[in-house]
Amino acid sequence: MIHPTRTNLLLLKEKAVSVNNSIGILRARRQALIREFLSTTLPFLRTREDIRKAYGKAMGELALSLGHEGRESMESLTLVTKREMGVEIRERSIWGLKYRDVIMHETPLRMPGERGYDYLSTTPHLEECIALFEKIVESMIEIATFESKLKRLGEEILKTTRRIRVLEERILPELRIQIKAIAQYIGERERETYYRLKRFKNIMQISHEGRIED
Repeated sequence: MIHPTRTNLLLLKEKAVSVNNSIGILRARRQALIREFLSTTLPFLRTREDIRKAYGKAMGELALSLGHEGRESMESLTLVTKREMGVEIRERSIWGLKYRDVIMHETPLRMPGERGYDYLSTTPHLEECIALFEKIVESMIEIATFESKLKRLGEEILKTTRRIRVLEERILPELRIQIKAIAQYIGERERETYYRLKRFKNIMQISHEGRIED
């Protein structure tokens, strides 16, 4: 145990106050991160559901397009419409928490006339199929951003929760035990000093009265 002095008692009390303040700050931070996590989860789940629905519909349109256009024609269109898409990875921050964001410089979605072939000679099924798959690519890029953000938020929420538990369940109780022990020790020592002084005073008073009688 720390040496039981008034100075150390005051230092321990200041430390306990500091720990309490830290717990309050960490709780506020965790609450803010949880709110951000929940607000990000909803669009993430919605985007995943949109992809699932779009993929099912796109595969249906693809099957119809293969039946109308033929595999060779579809493969030739694939070569014509092929293109490279550029994305940029940027580092962003929320409440001091850094995560990576995916930035699209151009949208995967194109108008039929921008795809490099005569869309007037194709079927509506093919145009719908291509549009759906381009939409799926766009949604998958959005999901990549959400996943990165959610992963970092989840990790930070768990880390903050562990810190709060350590402060609440270990450090703060130990400080309180030390404060109580030192306070009791100082209190007992002061009472002993008080009784000694009182006894000494009584002895001195009796001795003084005895001299007066003589």
